[in-house]
Amino acid sequence: MNFPDPRSLTLDQIPGATQDILEEFLRSRRKTIATIGRPVTEAVSHVEAFVLGGGKRIRPLYAWAGFVGAGGLDSHAEDPAAMLRAAASLEFIQACALIHDDIIDSSDTRRGQPTVHRAVEARHDAAAWVKDSAHFGESVAILVGDLALVWAEDMLQDSGLSVAALARAREPWRAMRTEVIGGQLLDIYLEASGSESIAEADAVNRYKTAAYTIERPLHLGAAVAGADESTIEAFRGYGRDIGIAFQLRDDYLGVYGDPAITGKPAGDDLREGKRTVLLATALQRADERDPVAAAELRAKIGTTSDPAELQRLAEIISSTGAVEAIEERIDALTASGLAYLDAVGTSPEVTDTLRSLAIRATARRS
Repeated sequence: MNFPDPRSLTLDQIPGATQDILEEFLRSRRKTIATIGRPVTEAVSHVEAFVLGGGKRIRPLYAWAGFVGAGGLDSHAEDPAAMLRAAASLEFIQACALIHDDIIDSSDTRRGQPTVHRAVEARHDAAAWVKDSAHFGESVAILVGDLALVWAEDMLQDSGLSVAALARAREPWRAMRTEVIGGQLLDIYLEASGSESIAEADAVNRYKTAAYTIERPLHLGAAVAGADESTIEAFRGYGRDIGIAFQLRDDYLGVYGDPAITGKPAGDDLREGKRTVLLATALQRADERDPVAAAELRAKIGTTSDPAELQRLAEIISSTGAVEAIEERIDALTASGLAYLDAVGTSPEVTDTLRSLAIRATARRS
């Protein structure tokens, strides 16, 4: 399949080009999957639907921005089409993370559709197969999530980047995969222990989301372009701060977001008992101002699915001033993230692009 020259694409066209590349990659895998057997083809169809059915392609956008920002289009050392294929591989990292995350969180919906494990569970029920349908759904989803991680590696290695570029990409690629899994481990330990530490919740935000969403994709693109250390450090500083701000916004939406926009039920984070910075801040403030409300919040978080009770918990959080505190922190992180670009002296075009991406990532969407 012939794709447009990436040099001619605007930033807004990168997600569409990424979609085309992902479709082509998945088509190229169908023959191999079919030889294994029909059940595998059916299972893999859930990966295809997940990868192609939604997502803003934020990670490929940032990888591309890192490449362009580090002069990748000017040096002509690497094929931009190869870089775009490498950037698209990040969508399989995300697919693995989200498919597994939905199992861990016992989530029923993602992007307004049944989660992969629930969709497979429903298939088992409809066919009246033997044994437990929920266990079957989770088992298949774990394995197709693993397959997505394998395909991310395949897509990067077969992208067409030079051996030298792949070697430079090794550090951010290795670190990103370790960080996202480590961040997920932190997350489940915090939930199990009932942690109320803002610092620990911040660590989850940094490693589970910020690193693989913004910081490392930028690092990856810049490394492929052969950026110097000061440019990479500036991009990583931007990515860290904007990435944490992005997750703080997501935490807000997990409590107050419109399901029509978020694709998840209202108050989903409260139902799941997510130990977010928003919750930790609310508990800290409630302890000081309204201990009765703090006790109610502790008693109900992660233990109720009743809409009225979830609404009550959201009201308690709001009454503490935690929402305003999070908004202030998002603004501060956005400002500090953008300051890294000023310090390194990126071109006005690149600075404007990254500024626009930062606003998209952190803007209120409810």
